[in-house]
Amino acid sequence: MKAVGYRQSLPIDDANALIDFDATKPEPKGRDISVAVKAISVNPVDTKVRKRAAPPAGEIKILGYDAAGVVDAVGPDVTLFKPGDEVYYAGSIQRQGTNAEYHLVDERIVGRKPKILSFAQAAALPLTTITAWELLFDRLGVPPGKSFYPRSLLIVGGAGGVGSILIQIARRLTALSVIATASRPESQAWCRNLGAHAVIDHSKPMKEQIDALKLPPVSLIASLTQTDQHMKALADVIAPQGRFGLIDDPPGFDVSLFKGKAVSIHWESMFTRSSFKTPDMIMQHHLLDDVADLVDNGVIRTTLDQTFGTINAANLKRAHALIESGKSRGKIVLEGW
Repeated sequence: MKAVGYRQSLPIDDANALIDFDATKPEPKGRDISVAVKAISVNPVDTKVRKRAAPPAGEIKILGYDAAGVVDAVGPDVTLFKPGDEVYYAGSIQRQGTNAEYHLVDERIVGRKPKILSFAQAAALPLTTITAWELLFDRLGVPPGKSFYPRSLLIVGGAGGVGSILIQIARRLTALSVIATASRPESQAWCRNLGAHAVIDHSKPMKEQIDALKLPPVSLIASLTQTDQHMKALADVIAPQGRFGLIDDPPGFDVSLFKGKAVSIHWESMFTRSSFKTPDMIMQHHLLDDVADLVDNGVIRTTLDQTFGTINAANLKRAHALIESGKSRGKIVLEGW
């Protein structure tokens, strides 16, 4: 089967940063399903793993986590899917990735593909949607529903992949006032179009901008990017007894900035359940099915922004380069072989 991977960690402009190669088609066992991959999307974690995790000598590591495709075969213990089912999912960080014609994934982290979406549109959603959903409901503890809830959620990096779906979920499934940050006019317009009540510029002082909005207190913060750069400003902005969630990897985190306000700190990693095979691992299957229903009912929409052509090393290098530039918006998708 065709696949894209790397032998060593290299800058993305190196000719061998990502390579096309032929791999053996995997056979499913246990609760694994084999998926014929139709479309993938690229996430910041793809670039981070490529730069930091060199495979053992002589081996090729296949990247990729998001995928949409058709079930090709199932292991003997599979109960949730059958060959021919259309699915979408974000795979495990501990296994070979989705940048291959066929991919093995545990059925407990797979959902049914939204009926109204193409494979490309569906591939944009899984990893970022799981991250946003778990961050909002599991980590920050926001109650779903539209009952009175006079608080604001500040989303730092609203135009990115996670921000693009978090804005929608928070606006449509909760009673929160949603404030997003974005520094470029086109990114600010993107956030407003997705449903943010307000958008501020994180390259300028935040507190003055937020105070001018006259919205409920910022009791919740989702810091999705550059947490280390914004930490002091966010500690100043957050309300006493607030909750602060983050998903990135700041080189340092000064908890003392938040102590005086009794702010709780929450880390979100959507790979935790699959990496540790937690007893509630199947919640990601249910989550993705719920999201498919929300999409099919017109409540939320895909965050696909650009399609970079077929799945190959050259196009994936372009996608990695754009993500590393910090100028991507929404999700980048590749489709077909």
